[in-house]
Parts: sequence; structure tokens; C-alpha cells
Amino acid sequence: MPRYEYRCRSCGDTFELSRPMSESAAPAECPAGHTDTVKLLSTVAVGGSAASSASAPVPPAGGGGCCGGGCCG
Repeated sequence: MPRYEYRCRSCGDTFELSRPMSESAAPAECPAGHTDTVKLLSTVAVGGSAASSASAPVPPAGGGGCCGGGCCG
């Protein structure tokens, strides 16, 4: 189940909740009982080990998206 991070505007505390993706936009109450909270953008954690990622080949630069392909004028 995904974990979502929130900040309470009333007391300033940051907290996390585990909830289904279908409830990701639902209001969250902080542990102190305040309802004025905002959902924060969190970084994504990707599994794997440092040893395996260190030996992975590095993709060549350029040619990717629009600007990498030179079409941005």
C-alpha cells in the first residue's frame, strides 16, 4: 500500500499515512487532530543495490526528447 506524506498547516507537523491509491486525494487528519493539511510531493524509492547500479551502462547523451533531438529551435 502506498505511503503519502502530509504537512499540517495548523501545527506544522509532517506525517505519513498508508492508504490505497483510490484514497490518495482524500483529506487527511494530522495526529494532533487538525484537518487543515496538505499532501506533499515525495521522492520515489526504487529498490536495488548500489553494487548493481554502479556497473550498469550509462546511456548516451542527447537524442532523447524534443530538445535532445534538436527540434526546439
